[in-house]
Amino acid sequence: MKIHKEGHRIIISFSFALLVANSLIYWHLEEYLWLSSAVSFGLFLLVLQFFRNPNREILIADDNLVYAPADGKIVVIEEAHEAEYFDEKRLQVSIFMSPTNVHVNRNPISGTVNYFRYHPGKYLVAWHPKSSSENERTTLVIDNGEDEVLLRQIAGAMAKRIVHYASEGDTVRQGTDFGFIKFGSRVDLFLPLDAKIEVQMGQKVKGNKTVIARL
Repeated sequence: MKIHKEGHRIIISFSFALLVANSLIYWHLEEYLWLSSAVSFGLFLLVLQFFRNPNREILIADDNLVYAPADGKIVVIEEAHEAEYFDEKRLQVSIFMSPTNVHVNRNPISGTVNYFRYHPGKYLVAWHPKSSSENERTTLVIDNGEDEVLLRQIAGAMAKRIVHYASEGDTVRQGTDFGFIKFGSRVDLFLPLDAKIEVQMGQKVKGNKTVIARL
């Protein structure tokens, strides 16, 4: 299993902490070592799966196809006013990432990054109505030459750090990483109103595999 680079330091530090904890239990509470070892192994596997990074090749590279930027479940499909960049109505599609999902965020189309902003903020639960405007988040706009697609990473109650790799003026390729949300949360897409949505509410999607919409 491939591990994302964002997890390397955390996994090493966590492994060291578990080793120290089990060593102390061995010296002072040896009769509970079997229990602590079992719990430690379970916790290690849990953290390890947070940072897994499966190889996801796009079958059809086409900038008219908007691929899922994250694994998770579709929790919003609606027309919404996007105030930060477009200041107009767009089609919003939101993907909720649970702690068990792959947390890599990928570029849904290729193009030029016309806009990027990082906003520090709160850590409300991802489904809270104000999470998209008050939580820690990033906003990224990709222009494929004909349309602009806005992506927003939103941290939640468990996610305490958003990682992003893009800057304004960068050229990005469909399917490559644009960021990582440690321990889950939500990714919003804002699409043109004439985009054809290809997913349904409650549907589970996979980054680079599920087509969210056609431009």
